Amino acid sequence: MSRVKRGVTKSARHKKVLKQAKGYRGRRKNTFRIANQAVEKAGQYAYIGRKLKKRQYRALWIQRINAATRAHGLTYGRFMDGLKKSGIDLDRKVLADMAMNEPEAFAALAEQAKKNASQPHTVDA
Repeated sequence: MSRVKRGVTKSARHKKVLKQAKGYRGRRKNTFRIANQAVEKAGQYAYIGRKLKKRQYRALWIQRINAATRAHGLTYGRFMDGLKKSGIDLDRKVLADMAMNEPEAFAALAEQAKKNASQPHTVDA
């Protein structure tokens, strides 16, 4: 079995990791072992962040829709219920954008939803 010298592959791997660690502070940017750990951890944070971003945007859209529907005398839940019963299939991203940029169109949706929304339950005393 012939001997394998690792010079080229090792330096290429090190170079790749150190390039990814560019901009880090201290030895994290220029010492391979520490940079390797930092890059690996950064990748984990990035992976988690991609999942969290979806949640955070959905929450933001819901807050914007809720704020806009309250101005029309509805709650978010009643508004969404009314839209579903009206057969209007718009996702939250589009609804939030309409609430911010096209208030007249959103007002028309709110009126449509108000007609078809179930009325809140009242407790008879």
